[in-house]
Amino acid sequence: MEFEFLNQVYFGSSLGQWLLCVGIIIGAVMIGKLVYWIFKTRVAKLAAKTESHLDDLIVDLIEEPIVFCITVAGIWYGISQLTLPEKVDRYVDMGVHFLIILALTWLIARLVEALFSHYLMPLAEKSDNELDDLLLPIARKGAKIGVWSIGLIVALNNAGQDVGALIAGLGIGGLALAMAAKDTVANIFGGFTIFTDHPFSLKDRVRVAGYDGTIEEIGIRSTRLRTLSGTLVTIPNAKFADSAVENVSLEPNRKVTNNLGLIYGTTPDQMKQAMEILQGLASKNDQLEEKTVIGFNEFGASAMNILFIYYIKKDADIVGTQSAMNLAILDAFNAANLEFAFPTQMLYTKAVN
Repeated sequence: MEFEFLNQVYFGSSLGQWLLCVGIIIGAVMIGKLVYWIFKTRVAKLAAKTESHLDDLIVDLIEEPIVFCITVAGIWYGISQLTLPEKVDRYVDMGVHFLIILALTWLIARLVEALFSHYLMPLAEKSDNELDDLLLPIARKGAKIGVWSIGLIVALNNAGQDVGALIAGLGIGGLALAMAAKDTVANIFGGFTIFTDHPFSLKDRVRVAGYDGTIEEIGIRSTRLRTLSGTLVTIPNAKFADSAVENVSLEPNRKVTNNLGLIYGTTPDQMKQAMEILQGLASKNDQLEEKTVIGFNEFGASAMNILFIYYIKKDADIVGTQSAMNLAILDAFNAANLEFAFPTQMLYTKAVN
């Protein structure tokens, strides 16, 4: 009789049921705090003593979502002790399902974050390529947004919401956004193409889309190139996906082609002498590769041409080597009285009686 007041009904449930519900909820919260304390003070210390870093990572990942799930489960069990209308009871079940799926989504998002922080980012820092340092933060945010988007859709679906209309609306909105930002998307995919194909690196000299210069910066949307004249050109990354890219820095050597025209009064012996001089000059220059091409290749309109092809070594001074070779040819040909030709015309006239 003395506990008769516990049978008094409030909002469809007795006072005893309400007290039991509140007690279970408080107990669940306390158990959650206790589990969190155990993870922080006991489990984490045990994991820290092992040589592997994986168990430390797992403990850090699961501690907070597990505590959240324990608290949500306790709240749900406490509310289940009440006598609620069927509609309210259904909403409670849907809400619990929603929160549990959000907790799992939280766990997966933390797993993705840990994957980037502990594995992918250190690998990017060790690499010489700076593009991955730019792309990884974007991929990191994109992965987290994707995980949370899917988690919210699944949570709403399990909570009884019709997500079909939402997805259709997002699809139409996404299509409109994609159409409006198609150039930006193309440039972003061009950046990924540069990252995967790796046609060039920073400080490489390239020729692309009519420009010739050195790569100074590689971005997610565009790449900056310093031309030989000193101007800075910003090229959309889509150009690199659609155009042929010539990486001059990767050439094994520099090919130089000369057509040396001698006058038509040059004798056959002098032509042979000229070719021997060219061969000797090429063999004496240590900045050249051993392979050369020398030949009397053409009777031109105003000169007899000698084809002279040589290859400058990769690390040599290109302009300095060409200047040295040209001066050596000029000195040697002048010393041997070999005359260079220039365009001339001979006119024949006929007297008319």
